[in-house]
Formats: sequence, structure tokens, C-alpha cells
Amino acid sequence: MSVTYAQGFKAAGVDAGISAKPGKKDLAFVVNEGPLDAVAGVFTSNRFCAAPVRWSRAAVADGHAKAVVLNSGGANACTGEAGYEQSHATARTAAELLGIEAEDVAVCSTGLIGELLPLEHVTAGVHAAYDALAAGEQAGVDASHAIMTTDTKPKTFAAQGTGYRLGGMVKGSGMIAPQLATMLCVITTDAVVSAGQLQAALGVAAEYSFNRINADGCMSTNDTVLLMASGASDVEPDPDEFNDLVAQACASLARQIVGDAEGASHDVKITVAGARSEDEALVCARAVAASNLLKCAIYGNDPNWGRVVSSLGAIPEQDAAFNADEVDVSINGVQVCDGGKPGRDRSEVDMTPREILIDIDLHAGEQQATVWSDDLTHEYVNINAAYE
Repeated sequence: MSVTYAQGFKAAGVDAGISAKPGKKDLAFVVNEGPLDAVAGVFTSNRFCAAPVRWSRAAVADGHAKAVVLNSGGANACTGEAGYEQSHATARTAAELLGIEAEDVAVCSTGLIGELLPLEHVTAGVHAAYDALAAGEQAGVDASHAIMTTDTKPKTFAAQGTGYRLGGMVKGSGMIAPQLATMLCVITTDAVVSAGQLQAALGVAAEYSFNRINADGCMSTNDTVLLMASGASDVEPDPDEFNDLVAQACASLARQIVGDAEGASHDVKITVAGARSEDEALVCARAVAASNLLKCAIYGNDPNWGRVVSSLGAIPEQDAAFNADEVDVSINGVQVCDGGKPGRDRSEVDMTPREILIDIDLHAGEQQATVWSDDLTHEYVNINAAYE
């Protein structure tokens, strides 16, 4: 199940002819039929944010949205006012079909930066998607396929709360950095919750999920995460349970992005413990996750812990305090670095599993943080050398 798992939502995914891949579904439409239309959003912090990000950020600012149109095959980023008008026109087309205001429709795009969309295909696709809107499982599946770019599989989520549901979909495979990822994400719920509740839950959940994955250190111009509530269950959820389910949704979808990163052969979980603060632990984890040398070593099944500690050592002391002679590093349960010097022989580390665990103890405090990353492969280079 996907975005249609929650009651009150319809969706569709169609081939609008936007993508360069013949026959690919490339436009998704998600509609909230209410009775509520609460929404929350988090967006890229990239200063070159795309036109649909500018449009959607303004559209959801009042906490209300009834629909979202998403396309793959073109990012509509760095396209000036003409690009902004394309996002407006897309929203206006959807709004006219639904009998609502354009400002109640969010717009998301993903694909190549620096080119306008074929607007006639987009608007025709909105009409086709409107005609195909449905509430069943297949509609959610079609929508999740339509937002894919270099993704090899759709990424979805569904969970049952106490009398209410959450569903979701995300796309993301490359250009993944710690400030969100190259992603479009829609999470739906039929719980009775306010926009303020949604924003609070989403802000925390995104910080501990989408903001803690790093495949290649590259921040996108188009990242958008929307959380929409229909209220169709007529259930006001326990706040703690609801917040936990939103966190579960974001964590699952973020983990699926890492698992489908372009060409990756290993998923890498980097946990830094023993830090003075969570922020300092996060600085260290992100520094290790950003090391291309380490990523290449992991691709070669080499537990080269020297590339871990060298990344830690490059962090300014004011950003993370620790004594290099006290740092321990374990890889897949084998402590290969003991107090800044060799521990057990790295030949003891089994690097064959898909999931690689790197555990670092700074012995400087009590706080910790985790970041997910992956390895750097020939296939990643091939995919991004020919991206279109």
C-alpha cells in the first residue's frame, strides 16, 4: 500500500510523456477528499530551490492543501519566472478540475535541472490522472511508480494506528545529502490532526531520518516532504502514538532510499557514541559518511578503519571535542581500532553482508547519533555520467 492506504485519499499515476523513457509513468496526482485538508511540509534548504518548491512552500504555509501533483522527467529548477508560472499553471489545471483554488494544490517535480517542462504534456497528464483517480491499492502503486527517476523500485509505507492509518511514498536514489535527499515524499493519514500537530511531528521525524542519510553529499534543489491529513477516520490520535508513527514512516522511507542508492552494493550504518552532545556526535557521523575514500574501500570489501579516523581527525576541535588516543572503531562487530591504534586484525571483519555497521566511541561524553550512507561504485559513476 501507499498514499491510498489512509482513508479519504485518491491517487493516480500516468504516462504523460514528460520523461525521456517511453511508456514510463511520470505524473502522479494525490487528492485529499477530506473532511479535513490539513498539511505540513519540509523542503530543501538549497538556495537554488526549484520553482515547484517555491510554489508549494507558499501553498502549504497556511496549513491547508487538498491535492498535490508530482512529476518525474524534469526538475523545473533554475528556470526563472517562466518555471514558476509552469508550477502555477500545473496547480491551476488541477484546481479547475477539482473545483478548488490553485493555492490549495502543491506541486513537486524531479529530474534534470535547468530545463522547462513540456507544459502541454504536464497539463494533459493532470487531466488523465484526474480521470484515473481511485482509492484502491493499485492507484497508490501507480503513483509511487510515477515519481521514480533513477530509482529501481517504488518506496512505500503503510501502518495502522489505533483507529486510523498512515500511508506514504517517496522517490530518491541519488543526489542524497544530509539536508533531506533528492526526494519527493507524500505521507497521508486519516487521523483527525491539526496542521500544527502535523508540522511538529514531521519536523522531528524528518530531522532523525531524511536529514541523516548521505549517499553522495550532494543536496538537491527539489526536495519536498508533505504530510497530509484527511480526518476521514474521525479519530483523534494519541499524540505520542501519532508522532511515533510519523517517525516510523519517515525512518522506513529514508532507509529505503539508502537501500536503493544509485549503484550501491552496501548500506552503511554509522553510529557515533560517547560524544559530549548529540550535535557533536552528528558532526562526526556525517564526516565519516561523507568520505569518498571510505565509500570506495567499502565497495572493495576493505574494512579500512584508517579512513574512518582520518575523517574524524579533520573535524575542527570546536565542532567536536575528543582525544584521538581514546577513540575506538568497530566494523561489523570487530573492534579494529582500540584507543586510536590498531585493535583486532581487520582480516577478521566479514564485509560480505549488504549492511555494514561502523560503530565509533569517542569516550568524550554520553551522547550519540546515527547516519546512514552507502558505498561508491562504478555503477554510480556510470549512472550519473549519463543522467538525463
